[in-house]
Amino acid sequence: MITPPILQKGDTVAIVSTARKNIDNNLKPAIDLLHSWGLEVVIGKTIGLDYNQLAGTDEQRAADFQTQMDNPNIKAIWCVKGGYGTVRMVDLLDFAKFKQHPKWIVGFSDITVLHNQLNTMGYKSIHGIMPVTVARATADAIESMRVSLFGEKLTYSIPSDVKNKMGTATGELVGGNLSILYSLLGSPSAIECKDKILFIEDLDEYLYHIDRMMMNLKRNGCLESVKGIIVGSMTQMKDNDIPWGKNAVEIVEDVIKNYNIPVIYNFPAGHIRDNRALVLGATVQMNVNSSTASVTFE
Repeated sequence: MITPPILQKGDTVAIVSTARKNIDNNLKPAIDLLHSWGLEVVIGKTIGLDYNQLAGTDEQRAADFQTQMDNPNIKAIWCVKGGYGTVRMVDLLDFAKFKQHPKWIVGFSDITVLHNQLNTMGYKSIHGIMPVTVARATADAIESMRVSLFGEKLTYSIPSDVKNKMGTATGELVGGNLSILYSLLGSPSAIECKDKILFIEDLDEYLYHIDRMMMNLKRNGCLESVKGIIVGSMTQMKDNDIPWGKNAVEIVEDVIKNYNIPVIYNFPAGHIRDNRALVLGATVQMNVNSSTASVTFE
């Protein structure tokens, strides 16, 4: 996997929207944060555009992203928020100049579309906080983003969850938002799961749909071919009038219970304040025992 150049003080980061519009959210905390790291900021043309739910038309969002990709002075592109819409513009992008001058693409949730597309092309990217979440992010989440962008050593060690499956595994980290992973299966942006470490998280889904998506990953051969699984936050889930009978974590646990691989539950990443950065495409080592669960990046 190709690693984009790490950031240096004085480098420029572009803030753009590939999905939902950003009309009311204050970007000052995000801009101040980048400035505090010694970075310059460019605000993309999609910030402030209003096209129903989206930040401009598909063509406008693609054009803004393309401009930042093609500009060699832009060293990272920070997607302002998620929601929905990235999949509508990803096929309009030309990555020719990106391949000549790769740069970090940063975000989570709907930005999983870009993470997966870049993964299939052989490039690392950063799953982490976005400009609209900076103000409520924890200090640990913010620091992990800085560490990732500036190429410092990234490692996590957290108390082991009672549901964890013990063991060790080493492999390339892939994944992101479960709903997006599910929606991309069978497309050119679908990830290859074989011998990988799979990370999943999700928000605001019906519990039966979590089961549906996990079963799809299973039937596609993804789950049986991975070396390990990291389960992030499963936030604000919904149920039907007749309950499904399991919460989201229990659903995941039930689907993967027969695989002899290490599993980390309740990892601090996803739609939560403590959304720690993950370098997707990097080789990581999982080490899970009864007391701690660690993830160490190459």
